[in-house]
Amino acid sequence: MPSSVDPVALTQALVQFNTINPPGQERECAHHIGQLLSAAGFTVTYPEGEEGRSNVIARRGGHSGKPICFTGHIDTVPLGAQPWSVDPFSGDIIDGKLYGRGSTDMKAGVAAFVAAAIDLADTFDEGSGVVLVITAGEETGCEGAYFLATQGDLLGEAGAMIVAEPTSNFPMVGHKGALWLNALTQGVTAHGSMPQHGVNAVYKAARVVAKLEAFEFHRPPHAVLGSDTLNVGTISGGLNMNSVPDLCRIGIDIRTTPGASHDALRDGLGGHLAPDLSELETVIDLDGVWTDPQHAWVREVFAIMQPVLGDMPDARGVNYFTDASALTPYYGDIPTIILGPGEASLAHQTDEYCFVDRIEQAKAAYVAIMTHWNAS
Repeated sequence: MPSSVDPVALTQALVQFNTINPPGQERECAHHIGQLLSAAGFTVTYPEGEEGRSNVIARRGGHSGKPICFTGHIDTVPLGAQPWSVDPFSGDIIDGKLYGRGSTDMKAGVAAFVAAAIDLADTFDEGSGVVLVITAGEETGCEGAYFLATQGDLLGEAGAMIVAEPTSNFPMVGHKGALWLNALTQGVTAHGSMPQHGVNAVYKAARVVAKLEAFEFHRPPHAVLGSDTLNVGTISGGLNMNSVPDLCRIGIDIRTTPGASHDALRDGLGGHLAPDLSELETVIDLDGVWTDPQHAWVREVFAIMQPVLGDMPDARGVNYFTDASALTPYYGDIPTIILGPGEASLAHQTDEYCFVDRIEQAKAAYVAIMTHWNAS
């Protein structure tokens, strides 16, 4: 039997790798994980989309059916402008909280499912097995997952998937999609003392922003995930105070419920913003994910989590996007649950932490989910 791995100690080790994205540089962290899995008998590969941006695919078993997939990313967001009260790369444990950038989002989740898989490694050989997909570049638009999904059959097959993003160990059955756009307005520059000789792109942008505030999606709300939303997050334009600006850029963050057509939404938005809009640039285009909460495997996971949570889970989802946007359709729209030990409210925050007991709970839950899948 492979040596057992402590998921808390592994979380600390992963936090100590600086994988802030950009630039990411996940290679050393990825190989640390891969070496543990390789030693436990997993077949491990490290596909790289760019230099230093390593993903990990590890698999074992799969001889009697499609394996279950567990996935998570190892890149993190930057530290932010506010000073931390702890070393963000220490993994220090204080009062039952494991601190560090990426602790909650989502190195604790990755550590928990890696530790669970290693504990069960030898049991996968006669069952349907497990495939672990550990990605780079999730924070900037699921770049690693989309890279893997375009590499032929590199990812192989899977019959169901757990995404170990932060949910406080509550099983979520869906998430919204994300469509990030830059709306550009163009004008003609002139001296600020003679604005009549120019065309002010910022004035055009102001009219565009007013229309964005009033934009309606004309789609019914999702029963669980609610309504589509639009937020203007950034606006920038102009060269200096005494020039008429000839370009302005408006950053738009749209979150859509599953089933939305982003192509149709882009077209409709373009017409709505005419005639002041010059161009809509797509920054991120990720579809939402939804699994029927009455699906048999979902009910099995809910039953596994009931003793941990105290009550039988109900159907819930999250607003943030995950690598499931790329991986779920790649695997044929398999049932997908987002379930991880981190706290969603602490993701991207200064002094980010994960509760130690949730990491241990997550490992136990993942062991049960893997075991049940391979026994069925």
